[in-house]
Amino acid sequence: MPRHQSYSLSDEDIIELVFRNYGVKITPEQIARAYAPEQRMSWKKSVEVARFIKGMTLKQAKTWLEDVVKLKRPVPIKTFKKKQAHHATPWEGWPVAKWPVKVARRFLQVLENLENNARFRGLDVDRVVIVHAAAHKGFKIPNIMPRAFGRATRFDEQTVNVELVAVELPKEVLPKRYKLNLVKR
Repeated sequence: MPRHQSYSLSDEDIIELVFRNYGVKITPEQIARAYAPEQRMSWKKSVEVARFIKGMTLKQAKTWLEDVVKLKRPVPIKTFKKKQAHHATPWEGWPVAKWPVKVARRFLQVLENLENNARFRGLDVDRVVIVHAAAHKGFKIPNIMPRAFGRATRFDEQTVNVELVAVELPKEVLPKRYKLNLVKR
């Protein structure tokens, strides 16, 4: 059971964010949210996936993450890339890319929840764009790893709180990541 569920951005913050990025005024009824607390997955990979799907439509994000699960297309690694393999043939200009399958599966569940929340609020799902995606560190689950000669080492398991916020944009406004190449290879 989650200890607390709180969103990092209020409705006023989302309205200001959308106006600053898209130049459109929206109402709080056009906002859909999804929150997944205490997910057992890598925080670093979650940050990279959240950064990547921000600005996509729901359909684009779901298509891309489904391809990540099938190991067809990777997610670019931009922050946590030290001591990572830099590929000779970069994918769409990204020298470092990975296939975080476990994280992609969890994000697909949150995207499904976000889509259902948008439908419940009466939004057009085809025009819903992810404007805020965040992965915050959750609490640590204490574990103990047995060692030789009767010793033990503490080994904590990190949890992640995933937060997605999407808005319905008007028809004349295109999302930021609209021209993303979604051709299957």
